[in-house]
Amino acid sequence: MNKNNLSKSPSNIRQAKINWNEVQLRMKNNFGKDIFESWLRKLNFVEEFKSYVLLSVSTRFIRDWITSRYLDEILKIIKEFNKNITRIELKISESIDEQSENNNYLINKKENVSFIKDSFLQYNRIDQNKNFDNFIIGESNKLAFEASKKVSTNFAYYNPLYIYGGVGMGKTHLLNAIGLTLKSNKKIMFISAERFMYQFVKSIKSNEMVKFKDYFRNTDVFIVDDIQFMNGKEAMQEEFFHTFNALIEKGSQVIISADRSPNKLSRIQERIKSRFSGGLVVDIQKPNFELRYKIITKKIEELNILNSNQMKISEEVKNFVSTEVKTSIREIVGAINRILSFSRIYNKEPNLSEVKIILKDLLNLSENNVTIDQIQSLVCKYFKISKNEMLSARRSRYLVRPRQTAIYLTKILTSKSLPEIGREFSNRDHTTIIHSVKTIERLKKNDLELSSSIDSLKNKILYNKNNEI
Repeated sequence: MNKNNLSKSPSNIRQAKINWNEVQLRMKNNFGKDIFESWLRKLNFVEEFKSYVLLSVSTRFIRDWITSRYLDEILKIIKEFNKNITRIELKISESIDEQSENNNYLINKKENVSFIKDSFLQYNRIDQNKNFDNFIIGESNKLAFEASKKVSTNFAYYNPLYIYGGVGMGKTHLLNAIGLTLKSNKKIMFISAERFMYQFVKSIKSNEMVKFKDYFRNTDVFIVDDIQFMNGKEAMQEEFFHTFNALIEKGSQVIISADRSPNKLSRIQERIKSRFSGGLVVDIQKPNFELRYKIITKKIEELNILNSNQMKISEEVKNFVSTEVKTSIREIVGAINRILSFSRIYNKEPNLSEVKIILKDLLNLSENNVTIDQIQSLVCKYFKISKNEMLSARRSRYLVRPRQTAIYLTKILTSKSLPEIGREFSNRDHTTIIHSVKTIERLKKNDLELSSSIDSLKNKILYNKNNEI
């Protein structure tokens, strides 16, 4: 799309105090060429009013994407040209250039016609090594295991099947095992929510939405991993909702995984959460000592067979790891990998003191298992606001400071990356996360009350398991 589009209109130039060409140049410099060409180039100047600017985009999806990720920064850029502008309004209006792009695409359609089918098939993520036979069962995951087996043998017995639990608890293993069992006589689609979003965006930009809809709605088994990453993406949720309904109506099996129960999903449409709750909802809890010990023993056997040697681990070490590493199954497996690697390198069985050194950082992580949800909940309770208010786009002072505080505490108390933190705070850009952290660090130096509040919150998060103020 031509970046001078619409802004060249004589009426627009006469009415405007800002120069849209200069605004676009500034956006390109601030956001980078890739983001500008993919998204911001699609913004068209329409009209400037006393306190706001009216812009247009071609689709609802582009509007929602720009609003959730870039609008705050775009407003800052516009305010540099006119300080009286306090907001941006976006309307949907397909432009001549968008139509031209679609026409250009149709000319080349022959060579791109199968891109959706090919790319989906390449990503269908079924792993031959994650099956029901090597899934280790305990009290914490038995119900999820039995439910997964049931839908694999008695098709659509529970529909949808919704499995939730923390990171590294075995959700993906079970989803994979279902797909592996059914793939011989059913059409399977196993995809992550983020990949679903990627294909959705790609289909819109390539004018392939009909193929997108047909491909997903003709599958027999639709498996979606980490559905929580669909939060806030209204256009994608709309498409997912209709795909979900179409599959259920035709008798296809739908299996969903998430890190929390349906009613606790943030920024997911209520009607989608209601559909999830209408099937069987099961959780995978943290493994107890017995399950952790079984996992350790099984993993040692597998690794010894794989490496054609018999490295021994003492019962004392097994019991120690089973007792101390409680966070997730994935971390238990990681701990055993470290211990056996030490054993192979030094050709000796590690004693307990050596194991404590090998797992030092992992043991600390286990002790300070802080989640972003925990931080958000406690900060909201402390400042007496709701989580919806904190995660909203509103910029009122009474919301901005708690939001920045929660982001700051997340940065210093977890190992999450800036993009990961941004996703959990309504898909805010990593630059917003950096700004929040720097703001709190600066304010702490001069505002003793704020500094004291943050220290108090930090102690509560680290040491108060009940999150009581």
